[in-house]
Amino acid sequence: MGRGRVQLKRIENKINRQVTFSKRRAGLLKKAHEISVLCDAEVALIVFSHKGKVFEYSSDSCMEKILERYERYSYAERQLVAANSESQGNWSMEYNRLKAKVELLQKNHRHYMGEELDSLSLRELQNLEQQLDAALKHIRSRKNQLMYESISELQRKEKAIQEQNTMLAKQIKEREKTVAQQSQWGQQDHGLNTSSFLLPQPHPCLNIAGTYQEEATEMRRNELDLTLEPIYSCHLGCFAG
Repeated sequence: MGRGRVQLKRIENKINRQVTFSKRRAGLLKKAHEISVLCDAEVALIVFSHKGKVFEYSSDSCMEKILERYERYSYAERQLVAANSESQGNWSMEYNRLKAKVELLQKNHRHYMGEELDSLSLRELQNLEQQLDAALKHIRSRKNQLMYESISELQRKEKAIQEQNTMLAKQIKEREKTVAQQSQWGQQDHGLNTSSFLLPQPHPCLNIAGTYQEEATEMRRNELDLTLEPIYSCHLGCFAG
């Protein structure tokens, strides 16, 4: 038959308890050594017997070094846990504070809107009225400021437009003056050209007339010669006879 399962409870018999302790302690130390070698882990094992005797095992034969490392890790872990707990507590307090603030703001907003006024006393209603009056004054002041700024801006734009219109009107007048001067100069030039055209110019026909007179004189001379020639021939005949 197989070995029965050992019931986990305190062994009342001192001898049996001592024997079991010795066996289990040896097995535990063996397992600690094995895990240290096989897994390259730092292992520290401390066992106190019921009589207060201590049994220990450390993987690198320096229990103090491992315990110091454990203390640093344990302290950092405790600090982290404490910080998380404190932070969680702070967040809870902050949440409750903000929740109360939001509820108060919502309540005041309803009062400003004229709702849920039955629960307010006379003094609270007077305070609410004063707050509304002050708010209306601020609103009117801001509205008047915006209107004044808007009017000033419109006046500035109007002034700029007037200056621009004045400048454009001046340019138009100068342009019209220039066009009128150019038109006047053009008319003067046209009048001079017309006068020059109407003045009497020496005509080339005068030379033609001179030539014509010379030709007429030559023709008369020829006719005279023809007239005188028979007379002269006649006189010569008479003398010859």
